[in-house]
Amino acid sequence: MVNAINIKTVDKPGVLRKVTDFLAKQNINIVYTHMYKDATACAHIYIELEDVADAEELVKELSEFTEVKEVNKSPSMDQVWGKRIIIIGGGAQVSQVALGAITEADRHNIRGERISVDTIPLAGEQKLAEAVRAVGSLPRVGVLVLAGSLMGGSIVDAIDEIKETYGVKIISLNMVGSVREHADLVVTDPVQAGVMAVMTVANTAKFDINRVNEVL
Repeated sequence: MVNAINIKTVDKPGVLRKVTDFLAKQNINIVYTHMYKDATACAHIYIELEDVADAEELVKELSEFTEVKEVNKSPSMDQVWGKRIIIIGGGAQVSQVALGAITEADRHNIRGERISVDTIPLAGEQKLAEAVRAVGSLPRVGVLVLAGSLMGGSIVDAIDEIKETYGVKIISLNMVGSVREHADLVVTDPVQAGVMAVMTVANTAKFDINRVNEVL
């Protein structure tokens, strides 16, 4: 079972290390964490944890740290945001893929799923390749949709990397370039591409991307 907590602290060096050292001594495993600073210059540490024997006691002990201002239990990112669909490419194509993905995600989320959709319109081989590689740094990504009219070159290398390393499924629009040859699925209609991206990760859908080679 994953337990999640939000810790509000003073913003100074060494606070994160103090917290993680304490968790390690309790044999608690950190599954995921991120930090940010709010408008009042306080730091916030969000942590997802495994092997927590007593969550209430953990919150109490962390609250006693002199650097800690507040500790609250939180639902995990998986419970709130669920599986993620990432859409990258040209603005017109991205918006149409997002239309299909959001419409389909709504249908499944009403039935108990949690599927979220993230988009970024980008142009240029280098920018697109960097964005594709960055997908590997994001948690809970199930499918990356490449929505454009021309993609190839270094973008292909980035695609192969995240497929092999992170197991992310790739859906590509039927565009010019070598990206199509490295995608798990090629779809002509951008709205349908968004729909299939959601169906790929949804537990409430009966769709296996591995059994479909190409849709034109």
